[in-house]
Amino acid sequence: MIKASDIMETNIISVNPDTDIPRAVRILLDKHINGVPVVNDKEELVGILCQSDLIFAQKEMPVPPIFAILDSIFPLSSSKKIDEEFQKIAATTVAQAMVKDVVSVAPDTPVSEIASLMVEKHFHTIPVVKNKKLVGIIGKEDVLKTLTP
Repeated sequence: MIKASDIMETNIISVNPDTDIPRAVRILLDKHINGVPVVNDKEELVGILCQSDLIFAQKEMPVPPIFAILDSIFPLSSSKKIDEEFQKIAATTVAQAMVKDVVSVAPDTPVSEIASLMVEKHFHTIPVVKNKKLVGIIGKEDVLKTLTP
């Protein structure tokens, strides 16, 4: 059985939460990668930043739907969600744009589980974590390579 540790890339390109957005974009473009793990000073995984997170910043801020009755205004969408969207659009650092609830796998996770995650959750990049520390990264190409002799 092939496991994450058999196919993961251990020469990891990562950023920290304080990295500014233009630098993170440059890393993604220069290295031709879809996503980059975000680690703290202890090399612990704290987030992941993907191209889609940065493309989100280019979208226009929607005007929230409201309902007015008797001179009172009631928002029809969550103000928390609007605040989160605005923060992503206005992000200047990786910490403001990254996904914090990262799905990761352990080094002994079977490739079949990794493939399922990628397909079902539409992930292109999955971090490999052991004892909270980032030890590897798996991209779709790494999984595809298991199909060749």
